[in-house]
Amino acid sequence: MNLADARTAISHTLGRMTALYSKPIFDEWILVKISSDQNAILSYDGPRAESYQKKFKEDIVPLRAELNQRTMAVGDFAFAPGAIGTGLDACIRLGPASYLFCNNTAKSIEEIRQSPLWLEAQKPFVALSGKFRDDPLV
Repeated sequence: MNLADARTAISHTLGRMTALYSKPIFDEWILVKISSDQNAILSYDGPRAESYQKKFKEDIVPLRAELNQRTMAVGDFAFAPGAIGTGLDACIRLGPASYLFCNNTAKSIEEIRQSPLWLEAQKPFVALSGKFRDDPLV
């Protein structure tokens, strides 16, 4: 999958999740490339466009704790139940060196999961992970 198609798939999926949950589950997302020779932000959408980069290393701490416990294959996803505020809530590995980080800047994933609407709203997220498993971002 190319970058433009990845952005479209992400936006469509998060929009679908919002519709099923009746409010945004994730109000920001960051698409990054992480490799030994280069780390780059490929795309961002959310309310902190001017400031998210300054706090990225701090915001990823709760999710990093989850990710350090396992090796993620392309298409795998993880949630950080302990993330609050701007702490990143979720991640999907999109390709060999690319990741999608999602966040709700007002609620934790634990709070989001308390709604019965979560069960249906998470299905598009799982489907998105499958899209990238079948067609990784290059």
